[in-house]
Amino acid sequence: MGELIGYARCSTVLQDLTAQTEILLSLGVPEDRIYLDKGLTGTNRERPGLDQALAAVRAGDTLVVPKLDRLARSVPDAHDIGDTLVDRGVRLSLGGSIYDPADPMSKMFFNMLAVFAEFEADLLKMRTREGMAIARSRGKLKGRAPKLTSRQQAELVRMHGTGEYTIAELTEVFSVGRATVYRVLDRATPATTR
Repeated sequence: MGELIGYARCSTVLQDLTAQTEILLSLGVPEDRIYLDKGLTGTNRERPGLDQALAAVRAGDTLVVPKLDRLARSVPDAHDIGDTLVDRGVRLSLGGSIYDPADPMSKMFFNMLAVFAEFEADLLKMRTREGMAIARSRGKLKGRAPKLTSRQQAELVRMHGTGEYTIAELTEVFSVGRATVYRVLDRATPATTR
């Protein structure tokens, strides 16, 4: 029998992978064979930890994930990964249950899990959009704060207007980038003089 290779993922850097790692260890995956992605969503297919795990598995090995939604957050992605593993002779263990594409019940269960993972991801996106819309309507979500206060912006415009300061000098005085200086000057310029 081949090796057990583990994979765990969390969507934000604030989340902890300890629970998933402990599940993988309890399923017999050696600690040095667990690959992790932190701060990457399941819908993002460019995940270094997953790529390393997929590169580490060989024919006869088993890729172990705590739950299918840690591996993929869409039905097509789950099928793509599952089919790739099957073609390579690698088994897939979802929380200890082996996915067998030749078994109709296993295939149905895998498909249902993939649909639920995608549904969960879509619900999360919808709730996030709704929450942002509510916060925006209440004036609590206003976007990124400006790098310079209105007083600093007025002083920057005044200093530039004297002709004594270059853009480079203004970036140094106000500790901002050139783009910020140009943006402040552009906003201060009346539309008729542009």
